[in-house]
Amino acid sequence: MSTTRSTTAGQQHADRPSAVSRATTRTLETVRDDAGQVTSVVRRTTLPSGLRIVTEQMAGARSASLGVFVGVGSRDENPRTHGASHFLEHLLFKGTAERSALDISIALDAVGGEFNAFTAKEYTCYHARVLADDLPVAVDVLGDMITGSLIEAPDVDAERDVILDEIAMHDDDPDDVVQNLVAALAWGEQSPLGRPIAGSTASIEAMTPRQIRTFYRRHYTPANTVVAVAGALDHADVVRAVRVAFARNGWLEDAAAPAPGRGAGPRRRPALSEAEGRVERPFEQVNLVVARQGLHRDDERRYALGVLNTALGGGTSSRLFQEVREVRGLAYSVYSFASQYADAGLVGVAIGCLPERTDEVLRVVREQLQIIAATGITADELARGKGQLIGGMILGLEDNGSRMMRLGKNELVHHEVVGIDDVIARIEAVTVEQVRDVAADVFTRPEILAVVGPAGADSPAGR
Repeated sequence: MSTTRSTTAGQQHADRPSAVSRATTRTLETVRDDAGQVTSVVRRTTLPSGLRIVTEQMAGARSASLGVFVGVGSRDENPRTHGASHFLEHLLFKGTAERSALDISIALDAVGGEFNAFTAKEYTCYHARVLADDLPVAVDVLGDMITGSLIEAPDVDAERDVILDEIAMHDDDPDDVVQNLVAALAWGEQSPLGRPIAGSTASIEAMTPRQIRTFYRRHYTPANTVVAVAGALDHADVVRAVRVAFARNGWLEDAAAPAPGRGAGPRRRPALSEAEGRVERPFEQVNLVVARQGLHRDDERRYALGVLNTALGGGTSSRLFQEVREVRGLAYSVYSFASQYADAGLVGVAIGCLPERTDEVLRVVREQLQIIAATGITADELARGKGQLIGGMILGLEDNGSRMMRLGKNELVHHEVVGIDDVIARIEAVTVEQVRDVAADVFTRPEILAVVGPAGADSPAGR
């Protein structure tokens, strides 16, 4: 398989979201098989309003996946609007001037389409998958939702109760509780990164339709939005359909810049302090997260950290799985993670164990982190880590939905789409020394410990 990239990284960054005088289109990547046949083509068009349309035309596909990515998430909220991004995600399905909530559902159900949405810390995504011939329908429906949501008071009140139920559901899930706790300990409850994405009971109960409409108008702008499509498609046809669907209400005439603080430029990297917290819940297990400050998403060391994370706790051959579960039988679930944001990140280990094993589990995990910080990983672990990362990435991109997600997220948060072969090359280039250096850095930083479990369980072990 061969790959041709028609632009350099510098040229790609020239298309960062901003108002431009005319539409510009570039072919970012062309992939051919061993016989020289084109298997996929990635193109990007930037409209005068700043709206970006990124597509991947895939040979042999019979369906298409569409995603509309808006650069707003829970970290763009203040205490009064905490949960507004997630609230909006719900409300955009409730109706426009052209379609009721039922009409929106019928439009895609009638063609066998699938559609949904989700909110993250730094963006919101509305996505659909349909047969190739029905892609214009999906574009029209999502375009109508993004540009013409009514956000009426009765819908706000009805959806408020749904979200309060969702918050209660998360509060009953030990994984959600411990992840929310470690975020609050790491970033602080007054920081947007430290607050739950869904909002709090108090913030959702207090939020008004006017606040939500203001938040909607401020953040749902063309220059803050990416439309990504992958599968059976023609790029020019997609661009034409988007131009029509998103022109409602004069939306494409709005050339407003992205929300303050989310564009390019230097950011203050928050330094985390040692912290420990416990939440009592009547669960059968204790859930633990042992975390450290990680890397922000543009840190060049992120590929070395990815290999390190895989070797440490990314599979059944990883150090933590072998040491904690296979050798000692201390826990059923143990894994490591690395989350990265524009100016911050966390790395850590999550474990679920019986309450009486809390102290021993913490001792073993801390020992393993100290060892890997001091000595790094072996050459065999490096090879396995690279193989697992690359294999997982390629297998995950077998369907057009995954490819659409990759296109949209990379364009929105990185302002470029890095080719799969380029990513593989960057992973392959990681050395044992680079992994050792990043391990020595992140795993000697102050520890953040979050513990969720039943009352009366052993207290966390001292350091």
